[in-house]
Amino acid sequence: MLPSAKLQIGPAGWSHPHWNALVYPQPKPRGFHSLEYLSKYFNAIEITSSFHQDLRPEVTRLWIQKIGQNPGFQFTAKLHRRFTHERLLDPEGIAAFKAGLWPLLHSRRLGALLMQFPWSFRFTTENREFLIRLRRAFHEFPLVAEMRHVSWMRDEALGVFIDYNIGFCNIDQPTYTKAMPPTAFLTTGTGYVRLHGRSCFNWYQDNNDPLKAHRYDYLYSEAELAEWTSRIERIGRHAERVFVITNNDAGGKAVVNALQLQTMLGVSVANTPKELLRKFPAAQSSLFTEYRGQAVA
Repeated sequence: MLPSAKLQIGPAGWSHPHWNALVYPQPKPRGFHSLEYLSKYFNAIEITSSFHQDLRPEVTRLWIQKIGQNPGFQFTAKLHRRFTHERLLDPEGIAAFKAGLWPLLHSRRLGALLMQFPWSFRFTTENREFLIRLRRAFHEFPLVAEMRHVSWMRDEALGVFIDYNIGFCNIDQPTYTKAMPPTAFLTTGTGYVRLHGRSCFNWYQDNNDPLKAHRYDYLYSEAELAEWTSRIERIGRHAERVFVITNNDAGGKAVVNALQLQTMLGVSVANTPKELLRKFPAAQSSLFTEYRGQAVA
């Protein structure tokens, strides 16, 4: 079993309206803040909004205040898509994005900056050089890269991660052509695991269309999570810390699976929101030990 101090487990994002009355109490008490609430249950959360917009320093300073009750809490953040998908590395854009991260970095609350690349970003000479340029552009930050194409498993590709001090994001995703399979790679002192769900049908749906299924609508079974606890433990044997992020946010499933992973990895879990236990009774009976044998009113 890994020391719990090595493990930083939590969901991706917290501003999910569909978590109301499921993860979050309804009605919310006066002064309620969802980030502050989740920091009672987890010691990590991934900032997902930074993928689409620059963060404002005054906002990130507020977030630091909201998680102050948890001294071991760490954020991770996604790099803006204009850098990873549009490949725009203009100095003004880089400076604007960094401005919102400085408070997190200087307060030692930023554990990793995640570069999420699309499946089309394969291991080629051109893409290798672009990855190195990104590393240099954000040299102040602890970078991790999520690659979705299997070509980044090659030895020479992993060598780039090691040579340029870039962490490798081990992912769980639906199976499709030349998709990155589950791995347990560690290329820096920071391990990173990201679980997207395995819903192949939903994966190609438009999440902006309310009539279509959500691509991250997937609940991992206990057996599927056990596969990942083994990988996480392998990564953690040599890592300084390991971030485990559940990205299957639909219906609060990311919170359920993150709580389950904490229990399975020996991390102390606060009382689980009863709304979730009503929604997911299997989790109540099998993993949330504080409720075993107790009725959930």
